[in-house]
Amino acid sequence: MAIHSMTAFARREKKSEWGTFAWEIRSVNQRYLETYFRLPEQFRGLEPVLRDKTRKSMQRGKVEINLRISDTDKAVGNLTLNQNLVEQLCQHAQQIQQKLPESNINPLDIMRWPGAMQAEEQDVDAQQAELLAEFELTIKDFLAARAGEGENLKTLIEQRLASIQQNVDVVRSEMPKVLEWQRERLQTRLAELMEQVDESRVEQELVMLAQRVDVAEELDRLESHIKETHDKILKKGGACGRRLDFMMQEFNREANTLASKSINTTVTNAAVDVKVLIEQMREQIQNIE
Repeated sequence: MAIHSMTAFARREKKSEWGTFAWEIRSVNQRYLETYFRLPEQFRGLEPVLRDKTRKSMQRGKVEINLRISDTDKAVGNLTLNQNLVEQLCQHAQQIQQKLPESNINPLDIMRWPGAMQAEEQDVDAQQAELLAEFELTIKDFLAARAGEGENLKTLIEQRLASIQQNVDVVRSEMPKVLEWQRERLQTRLAELMEQVDESRVEQELVMLAQRVDVAEELDRLESHIKETHDKILKKGGACGRRLDFMMQEFNREANTLASKSINTTVTNAAVDVKVLIEQMREQIQNIE
């Protein structure tokens, strides 16, 4: 399954016999799925159907769906005159004219009377069916845009996972040198303090020091997190944003421990680089569904 970004936009416009309409769908990141609809009043009845289709297509994000309609004069149809009503209105208007000679009756005022002019009824069901069909196509475009951006985010995360692996390799290759350097440093200091160095005491100190600075476990866990993130989350795809966010917490925990055990600049720099890469991934993951 593809990984989807929560940030996307899609728009489709269609010219119909009854008017021109356009669907617009846009979304940004959100912890849960929130949908907002802006529909013309005559098509408000479509909202439950649209909401259901949207919820079946995505799981997270703040989604705004707009329907814009123009050229609505085509949808009015031919206007016809309600003869009976207009004749009654004219008769009453003449009576008023006789009683109020100074009043001027405007024919347009009579035409504005509710029901005086009748528009040809439109096939609302056919219009709604056409709107829903175009909405389905817009949703497909929207999901494709989400998937395209999600693929870009996946690539960025994979690049940073590879960089973390490079830093792990550097630290792992550096550790024998670090321990040997620390051993020589400790022996020099003890020799300065004591004329005769107790070898057993030196060995004990070295063992304790090795335990304090040994980062093999942290390196192993970082590699395990890299493998799980790549093989079990990114490859599987789908709505994996929450799981990726949890993995970043695990990455950060090991990076903090690695930094606390650093005793030379190479290891310290690697630990800092890893923390920066984790933060970069965390920022990208906020946009993943």
